[in-house]
Amino acid sequence: MHITADKGRCVGAAQCVLAAPAVFDQDEQGLVAPVTVDPAGADWPAVRQAVHLCPSSAIRIDEE
Repeated sequence: MHITADKGRCVGAAQCVLAAPAVFDQDEQGLVAPVTVDPAGADWPAVRQAVHLCPSSAIRIDEE
């Protein structure tokens, strides 16, 4: 799994941080800042939940 986060789309809702705190954080402006773009397998369910919860669709995952 590989994560792409688009700060231009992010609205700072922090749903990703709440769903997957080991993978997502926020920068100084409150926008999405992935801790890692290649999360461990144990974090995949939380990352999928974060993608689902993101109100601006700022996070994409590539599962290949």
